[in-house]
Amino acid sequence: MAVITAMNVCKSYGHLQVLKDINLEIQKGEVVCIIGPSGSGKTTFLRCINQLEKINGGSLWVNGNLTGYRIVGERLLELDEHEIARQRRATGMVFQRFNLFSHLTAQQNVSLGPVEVLGQSPKLAASQALELLDRVGLAHKAGAYPAELSGGQQQRVAIARALAMKPDVLLFDEPTSALDPELVGEVLKVMKEVAESGITMVVATHELNFARDVSHRVVFMADGRIVEVGKPDDILRNPQEPRLQKFLSAIATAPRPESADVAVSALGQAL
Repeated sequence: MAVITAMNVCKSYGHLQVLKDINLEIQKGEVVCIIGPSGSGKTTFLRCINQLEKINGGSLWVNGNLTGYRIVGERLLELDEHEIARQRRATGMVFQRFNLFSHLTAQQNVSLGPVEVLGQSPKLAASQALELLDRVGLAHKAGAYPAELSGGQQQRVAIARALAMKPDVLLFDEPTSALDPELVGEVLKVMKEVAESGITMVVATHELNFARDVSHRVVFMADGRIVEVGKPDDILRNPQEPRLQKFLSAIATAPRPESADVAVSALGQAL
């Protein structure tokens, strides 16, 4: 069963076309990693799935529902903001920069959505928030404010917050790109554990080892298009498209600080 279906999806900002005829199906329980150079359209595609951006062409379906519209007979009627917000509940998104509320504790950040959006009682939401913080290894930080947490800890709180909404799909927008290299591993560990729980995940990432070890499929994007799709070993060990070969070669030869080796070990073994 396809949880996400993109059909000829296009997105432009003025004369700049960011997504060009994107076609992709993602099945229930599948983990799909999207790789590609900066500016390739990875983030924009995720934001379109989550309806933070509106597509200009094609169609996007989540859980069998056409995003942004409802079908009435042979007509498409655009949804209002309230209806879009209701559709958006099917997807949870983890951003690069955490986006936690600075005036709320970790537990309050996680429980806010279930109370305000899902209508849970504050007591139940607080209890479930504590369980989720324990799941990401941060129960002892439940009363801490974002400023009192490291970047890795903030991102783990953000993952717990996304899980609290019980989404059908989790979207990760380069969740480790804003972290110091020594903090990357703790976030990837939590993401791997979430993936093993069976939830559908779409991850835009530069962490190729994570893509190799965790994903069912890897999608390579460049210049707003999907260039190659396949199993991790096929994409990372035996790339067919010259553009993908060039991208992997550039990453393999790029200098990295020594501390990054803890989080992304021996890239050459993955290629």
